[in-house]
Amino acid sequence: MASHGEGTTWLIINGKSAQQPDIRSAVTHLRERGHDLAVRVTWEGGDGTRLVDEAVAAGAARVIAGGGDGSINETVAGLMRHPVEQRPALGILPLGSANDFAHGLELPMTPAAALELALTGDTRRVDVGMLDDEAFINVASGGFGAEITTSTPVGLKRLLGGGAYSLMGMLKAWNYQPFEGHLRWPEGEARVPLFMLAIGNGAQAGGGQRLAPSARIDDGLLELLFVRHFNSLGELKRIIDELENLPNDGQFVRYLRVPWVEFDSDGAFPLNLDGEPRRYRRFRASLESEALPLVVPSRCPLLSDTR
Repeated sequence: MASHGEGTTWLIINGKSAQQPDIRSAVTHLRERGHDLAVRVTWEGGDGTRLVDEAVAAGAARVIAGGGDGSINETVAGLMRHPVEQRPALGILPLGSANDFAHGLELPMTPAAALELALTGDTRRVDVGMLDDEAFINVASGGFGAEITTSTPVGLKRLLGGGAYSLMGMLKAWNYQPFEGHLRWPEGEARVPLFMLAIGNGAQAGGGQRLAPSARIDDGLLELLFVRHFNSLGELKRIIDELENLPNDGQFVRYLRVPWVEFDSDGAFPLNLDGEPRRYRRFRASLESEALPLVVPSRCPLLSDTR
């Protein structure tokens, strides 16, 4: 078996995807063209982090996360455990159902093109979000949408862009109560009954819902979007309209750009970290600036410039 040491690229791929013929074909083709590409397959939770450790120890130049947003999150978390100067560049092979971060970067979606870019594309140093001590690279989204997406397959896009009447009926049937809490950021604070909260390094979550349209992953700022509770169908329709007009502030929707934000909740607050469900009573979200070299396409909308 060939040794895979310094200068190698490691593809860490979700086990559910590893046997897909188009992926195997893409790997074979790139190896035939002379690329030193090691493939490692995850089987269970924690494997991604362990394999990142092995790649770093071997001196890998790049690590490619093959999977969905959760797989990318696990790879980023693994990279962030190492000193900044030891972190390999991160490439992405999108294989999930939503692929929100990959779509935001405008990466190719076919395995052959995505893998070639991940192997050969230019890198840019990008920020990584930290929720307390947990890393996220795309979006932390919480409140009603997070609670729904963890318990049913219905995403934020369908909820907020779909039928307002059916959503109101759902809220009444569930005897929905808003999430009471206190938000603080450098320039202000707010005590709000929250319907929804999003903290974005990247731009979209929930299967394509653009919750942070001004997001840039290299500007040292997080996008803070929060939607306060509403009481009527008319108010819900107003919220949907305001969400379509981001990044403008509205009567129910506020959109801020901040280096950090803290939240104290009166109860356990549901929050999805790059799509992975969590619950918090309090947290601080901040950024580690220029934390990772990320392989990006030549014109990437999530960068401050496209040089």
